[in-house]
Amino acid sequence: MNTEQMKSAGGLLTDALGHVSALVRKEVDLARAELQENLNSAGTAVGLIVAAVVVVLTALNVLTAALVAALTEAGIPGAWSALIVGVALAVAAYAMARKGIDSLKLSSLAPSRTATNVKRDAQALKEAYNDK
Repeated sequence: MNTEQMKSAGGLLTDALGHVSALVRKEVDLARAELQENLNSAGTAVGLIVAAVVVVLTALNVLTAALVAALTEAGIPGAWSALIVGVALAVAAYAMARKGIDSLKLSSLAPSRTATNVKRDAQALKEAYNDK
């Protein structure tokens, strides 16, 4: 093997390592961006859960007032109105809490696009080396 061939092989190896290094950096950047996006989504879910807690506390206050009013003023429509409002708030709180909890599942936080890209890149590298 002459010096020119050795330089060529060395240059090819350097280029290949440079490409792999750049690919790894890009995948890490993608993973970081995807995790940030998923954490923002988790923050929104936590906000929904906090809102649900506030609504539940309000619903409990209204339901308690409705019960007191119903017991003391049996038959007065205002108490039943408060009861209907309390039940409606409780249903709304339940819906928000379910949505928030569903949004916090670990599978929705995982960097799935990055994992797919890494698998695709690994497959492309295998194919490139198998062809040579």
